[in-house]
Amino acid sequence: MTATVALPMFPLGTVLFPTMVLPLHVFEPRYRALIDDCTADGADGEFGVVLIERGSEVGGGDVRTRVGTVARILQVERFDDGRLALAAVGTRRIRIERWLADDPYPRAEVTDWDDVGAAGVGLEEADPLFRRALALAAELGEAPAPLDVELAEDPALATFQIGALAPLGPVDRQALLATEGADERVALLVEQLTDVVELLRARLGG
Repeated sequence: MTATVALPMFPLGTVLFPTMVLPLHVFEPRYRALIDDCTADGADGEFGVVLIERGSEVGGGDVRTRVGTVARILQVERFDDGRLALAAVGTRRIRIERWLADDPYPRAEVTDWDDVGAAGVGLEEADPLFRRALALAAELGEAPAPLDVELAEDPALATFQIGALAPLGPVDRQALLATEGADERVALLVEQLTDVVELLRARLGG
């Protein structure tokens, strides 16, 4: 049985996937305190990231998703006015079991969530759709990634890469993050990317 642990949480308007880099500009006092605690002596430098379904990143009162990703801090730059610029990387998925008090910053009891049924995943359909979506987005001047981007050799990790780099919105990305495993995730990617390609073609044709 997976252990439940209490973790500092950083709700955002974006979705973080495992293996993806997360740049953050931190200015709100409670999240500056979160980063201070995560980088203190003896701390593991980890916090959770979840998507804000409704509300704002600033000020609280938001509605948060129940599936997120653990981020590990790679680098922090501190400015004289107290602001922080940091880079973190997604490491693993988590389920939110229970939200705790937001004082002094959001915290939650979470459990790690490993992929289910990842062994048979294949990208034969998803990869060319991904490249086509990137090419169409490039024609519109909106390419989110270079056309020759290299995907991870591990197909399960590659599905996370495609989810992060394809021209998808946060709701679609959250749906990918919340799949049971890579087989389900690649099937959903095919559906999402098919729709995206059709939409981009229509925009170019218009």
